[in-house]
Amino acid sequence: MTETFQGWACHGKDQPLKLTELPLKTWEEDDVELEITDSGICGSDIHTLDSGWRPTPYPCVVGHEIAGIVTRVGKNVTKVKVGDRAGVGPISDSCGDCKPCNSGISNICENRPTGTYASKWKNGDTTYGGFADKWRGASRFVVKIPDNVTNENACTMLCGGITSYAPLKRWNVGPGSVVGVMGIGGLGHFGVLFAKALGASVVAMSHSETKREVALELGADKYINTSDEDQLAKGNKTLTHILCTGCSSDFKWETYLPLLQPNGVFINVNVPRWQFPALSPSLIIVLQVSIAGSAAGSPEESEEMLRFVSEKNIKTWYQTYPMDQVNQAIEDFRAGKPRFRYVLKN
Repeated sequence: MTETFQGWACHGKDQPLKLTELPLKTWEEDDVELEITDSGICGSDIHTLDSGWRPTPYPCVVGHEIAGIVTRVGKNVTKVKVGDRAGVGPISDSCGDCKPCNSGISNICENRPTGTYASKWKNGDTTYGGFADKWRGASRFVVKIPDNVTNENACTMLCGGITSYAPLKRWNVGPGSVVGVMGIGGLGHFGVLFAKALGASVVAMSHSETKREVALELGADKYINTSDEDQLAKGNKTLTHILCTGCSSDFKWETYLPLLQPNGVFINVNVPRWQFPALSPSLIIVLQVSIAGSAAGSPEESEEMLRFVSEKNIKTWYQTYPMDQVNQAIEDFRAGKPRFRYVLKN
């Protein structure tokens, strides 16, 4: 049994990815091995390649939107079998013992979940992501892909999709909800697709007119150019939820919270490299609104999302690149070209 894989590794900040032979995780009987067919590119990959959030442990193989074919399962694995199509997102394991892990929210494991790359397995091995030919890891966060959902479509959902879907479900978005989606990019386009499929009215929001046409094509009912004072004024107290998937460094709470109805909620899934501004407690008191955050999702939520995608026939907007053109795909990603996700294919 081969104990190595071929991955497109970054060996240092500002360096191109190079095809590199690296060790697979040491096999355990709770593990699954995948032959990778598709791997989505996520903004988190770029941050990690650049050591943007914290110093990255190079060499690093990124990619945490992984789909493939199961080629091996451990004796203790029952959720998938050899030949199944399955995937894994940004989290690959957790302690399994803390209260969150035993309450269906293992994505916020109290003992810190294991990242799919640039992290460590419980046995001390380094985790490597999906820009590769194989993936091996713990089965707990592996999810089976429904028959009528392609691997291309499914992989994009496993980080970007669940990051938008999970908080919309958690905060009871449905018929009668009016959801504002801030940032019409990779995450934001999922916000529009999922909020609409859940039965809500959707108001897309961006800081110029550039995204208006594509936002409406995605299914948004209305569009607010947040640089236009008149459009903001008309949106005052009209939204039940705001899903913040992206914003610029001049973000101000005073611009967005007044758009919420009383008891509305501002849900942030955006992790910029800059800090959000200070918030006056009196603002949320007077408006009687809440602010919440959400971190990807648990395996249970990812499985639920994929069933929903299957039922509603939801299709991500994506373009594909051969895996060996990964450096070109990253260059195009940095240039802001995706509409709205990129998928690397083996």
